[in-house]
Amino acid sequence: MFSVIIVPDGCRGPEEQYRLEPGHTLRFGRTAPAGNGLTISHPAVACAAGEITATGAFWILTNFSSDQTYIVENPEGAGEHIRVAPGRADAPVPFEFARVRLCAGESRPGCGFDVLAPRHDYLTPADALVGGNPLTGGGRGGGARGGGARGGGARPNSSPMDGSPKDGSALGGSFTDGSPGDGVPVDGTSVDGASGAADWAFDPFPRPYPLDHTCHYFLVLAALCEASLRAGDTAPAGDATSVPVPDVAELTERLRPVWPDVSPADVSWNIDYLRLKLRLRSPDGPENIREALARFALRFDLVQEGHLTVLEGQLV
Repeated sequence: MFSVIIVPDGCRGPEEQYRLEPGHTLRFGRTAPAGNGLTISHPAVACAAGEITATGAFWILTNFSSDQTYIVENPEGAGEHIRVAPGRADAPVPFEFARVRLCAGESRPGCGFDVLAPRHDYLTPADALVGGNPLTGGGRGGGARGGGARGGGARPNSSPMDGSPKDGSALGGSFTDGSPGDGVPVDGTSVDGASGAADWAFDPFPRPYPLDHTCHYFLVLAALCEASLRAGDTAPAGDATSVPVPDVAELTERLRPVWPDVSPADVSWNIDYLRLKLRLRSPDGPENIREALARFALRFDLVQEGHLTVLEGQLV
């Protein structure tokens, strides 16, 4: 699965976006490499301006410029941003949504691009994994005590493309030969005194549709599903998905108490992002994308009645 999506200014559709799988890179600049780069035709942008690399659930940015500092903004972070100094290599960016600004003092489109990182990896309680805790020998990963391959089970959900070392050194743990690490030893205890280290592990079966319940897109999804969830068994034949789905104007008004500066454009943008994040195709026939999203979310329990508290300003 791709983990990073680069959206150039003026992008008119998915065919003009760049999708990167873990370990893949994209260079950008005024004269980017043909066929494998993003061209930004702004006179203030360097010919070879930088490079983005997808790294699992986040991405890193390298600044090739010798005199320009790049700003990476989090549109949902109330001013949160990071600076990438000239010549800085592999600066990690943790934002799910990001605006990369390449020119100081230039706020107009054409001197930057947006980056989306829809993939999320989560920890899970060790006792919820199949067969127990892979850090202490249980589970499908073949833990350190289980006598499996070197480092087996250290990171069960890693893939050959995510750039993680195969020997388990990404976690800094001990290996089957008893060599010490800096993180979690073979007995599952923490060498740095952190409590509960043995109670959590990477889930070898990560959730297919990871949603951050604190983001605006989840507010939009909850509002799309609210009427159907509140209808419950009163819907015809018990089918809550038959309840009409609110349109963009209705969604905007519903969200205003918890998102005061929301606009119809914001709602539409988040609907498009949800379609991308949940990997939904454009619906066929009379069904629109709002109805498709609501039906999909209800079918797979992505939004449940307990989640509706976010619409009252309460975090789930």
